Amino acid sequence: MTDALHEPGYLHMLPRKTAVVGVASGYGAGDRECQDGPEVLRTMEILRDLENCGGSFHWDDIIHPLFSSGVEPLLVVRDVARRVAQAVAGHLAAGDFPLVIGGDHSCAIGTWSGVHAHLQSTVGADARLGLIWVDAHMDSHTPRTSPSHNLHGMPLACLLGRGEPQLTEIGGVGPKLHPEDVCLIGVRSFEWSEAALLRTLGVRVYFMDEVHRRGMDAVLEEARQHVGAATAGYGISIDLDAFDPREAAGVGTPAADGLTRDEVTRAFGALSGDPHLLALEIVEYNPYKDLHFATAAVVRDVCSALLCQPHAAP
Repeated sequence: MTDALHEPGYLHMLPRKTAVVGVASGYGAGDRECQDGPEVLRTMEILRDLENCGGSFHWDDIIHPLFSSGVEPLLVVRDVARRVAQAVAGHLAAGDFPLVIGGDHSCAIGTWSGVHAHLQSTVGADARLGLIWVDAHMDSHTPRTSPSHNLHGMPLACLLGRGEPQLTEIGGVGPKLHPEDVCLIGVRSFEWSEAALLRTLGVRVYFMDEVHRRGMDAVLEEARQHVGAATAGYGISIDLDAFDPREAAGVGTPAADGLTRDEVTRAFGALSGDPHLLALEIVEYNPYKDLHFATAAVVRDVCSALLCQPHAAP
């Protein structure tokens, strides 16, 4: 019989502390302003509602690039991702729930490599990780296909084992995700080369027109079942540009006709307390474009919907 401490979700049998890992790096993006997002959110105490969720939360020291300007972005992204992976794996080992706040989306290479490494060391070498990727974009370019060569357009491909070896081998050699364990939700802005890669691999993509047609509740529940079918647990990575810019303009690469805050928080509320949810990541917050801090409010509401335990019915 498997040791109970190695069962998927064993950490969730105990009261969990949310550990917020800020990642102040914009080196993966063309516009680096999102690097200041984690510090602004921490200063604003935008996550203080989590104190009322039955557990507790605290901010780690924010991870900053160690290099000075002029260094090749690849080296900066690699170093940051390694440290994010170590922080995330360490929090999971301690029984914490990691909440990663970026920074540009290249930090996802570190976040999910860290979760994968934790599963490998506790559940077993064959343990698989599921991932729901909520984003207007696919982030599945490789250096050969990317028009901009910005690394925040490549993290999902890296996690699937495609791309720059210095990034795909963070947290161990080999892919961190199986294509059949991944779903994308809200996609509406992409290049055909990355779409071809995901189609070839067999990754499930819920384009925005399907979300409109079926509703976010149905799509998210189906995605949860999909990524959980053969895995030891799953995570959620949210690029804030998945939201409609009329509600969340504080992002680097907005795309029209996105998700609404109400439909996302309602759907995510159904996942609150799910013992198989291992980590949450929210990225690409640009405080300099956030009129009246409406996008910061979206971050708060999403975190509260997912991380506050559901109240028992009277």
